[in-house]
Amino acid sequence: MTTTAVRKEGPAAVTPPPTVGSHLRGYWGRVRGGDIGALPAVLGLIVLCTVFSIMRPSFLTAGNFANLFTQGAAVTLIAMGLVFVLLLGEIDLSAGFASGVCAAILANVATKAGYPWYVAVLAAILTGVVIGTVLGFLVAKIGIPSFVVTLAGFLAFQGIVLMLISGGANISVNDEVLVAIANRNLPPAVGWALAALAIGGYAAVQLLRHRKRLSRGLTTDPMAVVLARIGGLTLILGIAVYILNQERSRNVLINSLKGVPIVVPVIAVLLIVWTFVLQRTSYGRHVYAVGGNKEAARRAGINVDKIRISVFVICSSMAAVGGIVAASRANSVDPNTGGSNVLLYAVGAAVIGGTSLFGGKGRVLDAVLGGAVVAVIDNGMGLMGYSAGVKYVVTGVVLLLAASVDALSRRRAAASGTR
Repeated sequence: MTTTAVRKEGPAAVTPPPTVGSHLRGYWGRVRGGDIGALPAVLGLIVLCTVFSIMRPSFLTAGNFANLFTQGAAVTLIAMGLVFVLLLGEIDLSAGFASGVCAAILANVATKAGYPWYVAVLAAILTGVVIGTVLGFLVAKIGIPSFVVTLAGFLAFQGIVLMLISGGANISVNDEVLVAIANRNLPPAVGWALAALAIGGYAAVQLLRHRKRLSRGLTTDPMAVVLARIGGLTLILGIAVYILNQERSRNVLINSLKGVPIVVPVIAVLLIVWTFVLQRTSYGRHVYAVGGNKEAARRAGINVDKIRISVFVICSSMAAVGGIVAASRANSVDPNTGGSNVLLYAVGAAVIGGTSLFGGKGRVLDAVLGGAVVAVIDNGMGLMGYSAGVKYVVTGVVLLLAASVDALSRRRAAASGTR
């Protein structure tokens, strides 16, 4: 009689849950491999704030903290649009004066024609859409390099601004709603409510994502890391709102000045919207695909020309929003609106924040971080009494360092086989 041995099956192998240590080792491995993301911008921001705080204690005052937001808002908004163009390895040199054209349209419609603020805002944004469509069509369909097309736009739009404001006379922006965008503040209670809403929304997204990945058996970050992110955001927003809700007026009897500047939630909402578009939609995946390898994206069935046109539309539309904020802050539009250092600072903000000039790598958050770095440099050096020339030199050096880090990280990533 033959005896058949019965083999008992043990329990299926279970992947051990990730730990904080493994997560940190994985992150450090990515950094060593060249995937440094916005780390240089964050470290630079910390160093700059520390240095300026020591050199000029007034840098840390509530009034100056609020001024940093309004001072860098227009550049940051334009940089957010430039991120989309840079993701494709293209460039838009006309974004600065495009914002000036849109601001001039806003002022003409609101002040000279007397239309309501929402009509003026819509006209400005539609102007940005038209500009972006024309630029994108020339680049994608005609085949003219974006450098040439947008350089021509840089020159042409400068002339259009002069024509729209009748040869150089300023146009005042007097509408209360338009002026409030960059010059008014939210009531303190509203600031706290928005902060709580942002923290709650972020926590819900992080926890739901963690739970969903666990339920599908996918690798996910340790719960301690997820909670640390939520706690970090809570700490940052809590400190920011607390400082901004302090009284900043020198004479409270005449005018009270406290609360979160209105432009801050405007930037936050646009940051959330464009981050969702890039990271959670098929369109965003197509943008990264085209930026990574245009020919491979075309063979995968992606309409490359459509993507290329769309990023210029987004860029010019965000330039329009930046122009609206600039006009609000100055209460007027003049021949220099969108000119001078606006374009240079906007491109610098995107690159300093971590967006690659070579395409395929970047986030909208990079524009916000880079815009903060540019605003801190400009503001801090102004408090220290340095001339505009020194500010330009320092900002240029920081931009060069950011571009160098990008180039070296890409070379390291290629050598390590991670890209």
